[in-house]
Amino acid sequence: MTSTPKYILARLGQAVLVLFLAFTLASLLLLILPGDGVMARFSDPALGLSKDEIAGIRASFGADLPWWQQYASTLLGFLTGDFGFSTQTGAAVSTLVSAALPSTAVLALTGFVSALVLAVIVTLVASYGRFRWLRDVADSLPSLFISVPVFWLGIILVEFVSFRLGWINVVDPGPFESLILPSVTIALPISAPIAQVLIRSVAEVRAQPYVRVTRAKGAAGAWLFVHAVLRNAISPALTIAGLVFGELVAGAVVTETVFGRNGIGALTAQAVANRDNPVLLTIVVIATLGFVIVNLLVDLLYPLIDPRLRTRKAAA
Repeated sequence: MTSTPKYILARLGQAVLVLFLAFTLASLLLLILPGDGVMARFSDPALGLSKDEIAGIRASFGADLPWWQQYASTLLGFLTGDFGFSTQTGAAVSTLVSAALPSTAVLALTGFVSALVLAVIVTLVASYGRFRWLRDVADSLPSLFISVPVFWLGIILVEFVSFRLGWINVVDPGPFESLILPSVTIALPISAPIAQVLIRSVAEVRAQPYVRVTRAKGAAGAWLFVHAVLRNAISPALTIAGLVFGELVAGAVVTETVFGRNGIGALTAQAVANRDNPVLLTIVVIATLGFVIVNLLVDLLYPLIDPRLRTRKAAA
């Protein structure tokens, strides 16, 4: 694995292919489902619309075209930056997404960083804890974290941390305060697989002869952990971190609903309830794009983190 231009171009080509496949699969699944968002909204008898009026509305959205024409038209629109219009509100999808994306991006970033920090802390305690029982407890925490449902965790945090203890206000909170509980709700389950892999990697690296030699030379514990152990054990955990990034989207849908945040999660829930296919398709593509970018960055970071990869590159 290298960071040569040829490798970067190959990974970019793979990213474009993944985006295209995600768009195609999501688009076809939404097209073959019975009914559509236009009919779901305008077929209500209470609106008093005639069949001709409903047919005209469907034509304005292109919902009366054959599936392959709808697919081609949507693909051309995405390539030119036109995501269409919401069948529920009539607003441009780009406007809806651009208004909801910043809130979710901040939540995803804080949740992801919190998950990484929590995984490192759990690994430190599980690997270097002073007492055996403390190491055993820390080693079992990832299994607990990964088994807790996100919606249940969010409700429990609101009930105890906010309502009973009164530590954090969830009713009209400030910008920073409103991020604390949602970030913890997302971070706990995401940190679990990262911590599990990191704990095992640290144990394997600590058993290597060069670590014992470095310790025998008088290296301090903190320096030894950062430079000799963590740097060589982090590659597998970095891979898992890139993979679980996709869970942030699913976690955001539930978390933003529980905490009443207006973001991509809430927009997704509304789009699913109203069969708003243009909004759903755009969210799928954006989520796939974020996942692809994060994993591309992870691949490019490998040679910077692991000196052995640079050595192999130089030998090649």
